[in-house]
Amino acid sequence: MTMTDDRYPVVRLRPNRGKAYLGGHPWVYKDELVLDRRTGNIAPGTPVLLEDAKRVPVGVVALNTASGIVARDLDRDLDAEITTDWIAGRLSRALALREQLFPRPFYRLTHGEADGLPGLVIDRADTLLVIQPNTAWAEDRLTDIVAALDAMLSPETIVINRDSRGRVQEGLEGGREVLRGSLDAPVKVETGGIPLYADIAEGQKTGVYFDQFPNHAYIADLASDKRVLDVFAHTGGFSLACLGAGAAHVTAIDSSARALDLARRSAEEAGAADRMDIRQCDAFDGMRALAGEGEPFDIVICDPPAFAPRKDALDAGLRAYERTTRLALPLVTQGGILVLCSCSHAVTPDALMGSAQRMFHKTGRIARLIHSGRAGPDHPVHPALAESGYLKVLVFALD
Repeated sequence: MTMTDDRYPVVRLRPNRGKAYLGGHPWVYKDELVLDRRTGNIAPGTPVLLEDAKRVPVGVVALNTASGIVARDLDRDLDAEITTDWIAGRLSRALALREQLFPRPFYRLTHGEADGLPGLVIDRADTLLVIQPNTAWAEDRLTDIVAALDAMLSPETIVINRDSRGRVQEGLEGGREVLRGSLDAPVKVETGGIPLYADIAEGQKTGVYFDQFPNHAYIADLASDKRVLDVFAHTGGFSLACLGAGAAHVTAIDSSARALDLARRSAEEAGAADRMDIRQCDAFDGMRALAGEGEPFDIVICDPPAFAPRKDALDAGLRAYERTTRLALPLVTQGGILVLCSCSHAVTPDALMGSAQRMFHKTGRIARLIHSGRAGPDHPVHPALAESGYLKVLVFALD
């Protein structure tokens, strides 16, 4: 593509700005771009040609001047045309990777920037697809995205989930719709153990946490004949994995009665309900109550929601992680296992470790880190984008 190519509107980096993008980062922030009336009139999500401050083209990006992330990388090939075929090619590449990695069609099909599709999240549960168009670009090209998915997978049911924080930051509206098929009941998701039920219609995010599946399996391997506590259990991912692996008993705590009903349903269908105690309450209140009952657990798992979804919430989030650890520690028997999870991209692994260590020191518990987990391979990490590697799982042996 030459500087006179008119296939795209042209935008330009400010002098001495955009160094991260020029070094491979997929985002350009608002204060890094020259913003004038012409640029402001470009429709949100439009592919544009990005130039450096010397007017040398450096990439094709999706522009949204309403967002703090004003431009998102689409292609560094200056000859790229962001057509339906281009979208199909990226989706096909994402599918090929997942088919290499998973024997069953239950996984995250696209993970945004890490799959070269900025802000586009698609979860697949066999013939069901849940699409999250979290950026203006993905929303604008949704018809093309669905057409490409039809050609590849012929899904029976397609749900569009627009309930994400990212969409708010992009200036987009929320809501959910069933684009095709119907959602008459929760969707059964194969896990390799006891199947989960996903609340696609009203559940958090896409209704199922594929990112935790490898961590469910790791903890399940430790759970035979053990007493397990699953705090922030949601629909029972860790609980059901442990029951399927022969846990003696599992206690699941969550504030959502709807989510716990699905966990109970899974346990009943697996013939494991007699080994499961479900408590619908605030997680912190539930841990305090269990401490008063004086029956410690062999394994305690804490998988809370994102306490620090943004950098400006980091301090408050770390205090919440410390509180979680402090309340969990008395519930872990001597020689037991404590699992601490964080899905807050603003919390680094070192920060999560530090918050745990402060509580170990304060309570006098001796801890040894025996395992560090992350999201499964269907959630690939963009090498230059730390946010795409948001999930941290720390497994400690406690004396």
